[in-house]
Parts: sequence; C-alpha cells; structure tokens
Amino acid sequence: MKISLIGAVGLTLMLFLKPASADEAGFLKSIGGKWSGNGSVTTKIGSRPLNVTCRFDSKARGPSLVMEGQCRGLVVVRRAVSADIRANGTKYSGTYIGPSGRPSRLSGSRTANSINFIVHWSREINGDRTAQMTLERIGAKGLRLKTVDKDLKSGRLIVTSDIRLTR
Repeated sequence: MKISLIGAVGLTLMLFLKPASADEAGFLKSIGGKWSGNGSVTTKIGSRPLNVTCRFDSKARGPSLVMEGQCRGLVVVRRAVSADIRANGTKYSGTYIGPSGRPSRLSGSRTANSINFIVHWSREINGDRTAQMTLERIGAKGLRLKTVDKDLKSGRLIVTSDIRLTR
C-alpha cells in the first residue's frame, strides 16, 4: 500500500508539473509574431506622458521569448526596446532593455493571460530601482505592455507606460 501511495503521489506530481512547462511554451508561442500599436510613456513621474508608436517582432522558442522593437514619439525621437524572457516552470526571468539602452532584470510569473514582472532597473528610476511590468495577451490579436511605478512622494502607483499592440 505504501508503494502504491508513493507511486500515485509521484504520478500526480508529474501530471501537474509537466504541463506547466508545455503551457508556458504554448503561451509564449501565442505572443510570437509581428506587433504594432501605440500608447503613452511617462519618462518621469509628474511629467506629461509622451504619445508613442511602436513596432515589435517576437520570436518564441520553447520556454523562451525574444521581443525586439522600436518606439517613436514626437516624430523624431526613436528608441530601440527589447526583452528576452524565459519560463522555468511557472516562473519567468529575463532582461529588458528600455529607452535608456541599459539592461534591467525581470522576474515574475504568469496569471491567466498576463506575465507579471518585477523590473529591477540598472539605475534609479523615479527615486528607486523597481517597478511592475505586465505583458498581457488580449484575445488572439492583442497585446498590452504596461509599466507601473510607485510615486515616492504620494505613495500612489502610477502607470508610466501603457502600450497596446495588435497583429
């Protein structure tokens, strides 16, 4: 009886653990492709948001996703933006390179159609080195990239970027 119980528990764990990796690879594959859209970016809390137009090309390979793109604002300001993320079970990690050109670390997990990251900036941004970033798939043809940072003066959470993309 002991051996059967241990075997049953082991089999149950295998059934629950293996699909998580497959699910993550499938989810990342659904984000692959060419995306374009627009949104707003606030470079400093308290300043006026800048309207941007962005294009991304995403490539999924198994448990990893590479997004490379460019966002443009004020017609003449153009910045490369990229992310390289990897799923390990249900946990995600990676690197984000934003408009500053400096790499920042990402760590997080997925809930439903969103990967929720903590961004660990390479330098102080808005008075600290962390923010929240969400990569949300919206239906079959939509993707939303959103960053939220804490205003250290008021304690409120402020959306510092919100970009909506479609295929």
